[in-house]
Amino acid sequence: MARTALVTGATDGVGRVVAGALGKAGWRVLVHGRDHTRGEAVAGEIAKAGIGTAGGNPGRQVSADGHELRFAVNYLAGFLLTYELLPLLKASAPSRIVNVSSAGQQAIDFADVMLTRQYSGVAAYCQSKLAQIMFTIDLARELNGSGVIVNSLHPSTYMNITMVRRAGVSPMSKVETGAEAILQLAVSPKLEGRSGLYFNVMTEARANPQAYDAEARAKLRAISLDLTGADDRLR
Repeated sequence: MARTALVTGATDGVGRVVAGALGKAGWRVLVHGRDHTRGEAVAGEIAKAGIGTAGGNPGRQVSADGHELRFAVNYLAGFLLTYELLPLLKASAPSRIVNVSSAGQQAIDFADVMLTRQYSGVAAYCQSKLAQIMFTIDLARELNGSGVIVNSLHPSTYMNITMVRRAGVSPMSKVETGAEAILQLAVSPKLEGRSGLYFNVMTEARANPQAYDAEARAKLRAISLDLTGADDRLR
């Protein structure tokens, strides 16, 4: 039976390359994207691999649920999806979860997580990416011994993707470089049994110090469970 991979952001940028590489390697690839039409057309790849610092609008935006958009798309969506899929991941062990974060990280202000008082796209993006790493560390501990490992990474700096171009930044890295880094965490035998780590491209690294603050991670988890309603599913 073919191994199965769910690739979020799979119709554009690095997600598209990762989905294609897994497909060529014989994996059954489940495509996830925010644009249904492009998802069907590309059959393995998304129109927006995430919400960046600009996102076509410099002002504060909110999701359909009323949450700050970058926090919702980059972090809360993956948080909830992961918990929805955990029973299947455990039943299919050995399984892996890869959270595609960024070197752009900023400590979360728990007094104003949704940045209602003082907003900037950069701050919103950077705290959403740190949240992914904090979730990775907590989830790795929760899943210890289950056969499911979870790691995160900064895939590459300013890859040639829609999100970077939209922000008005000149690309510095190839999408293929980021895809190779993601695939290492997804399929490399070197990562077997290793969980809760953060990588800078291909190399294990240290994230923002708040990622290693257990109290901060507990606060983030409580907020995330409340905002997504996932706490009801875990009872």
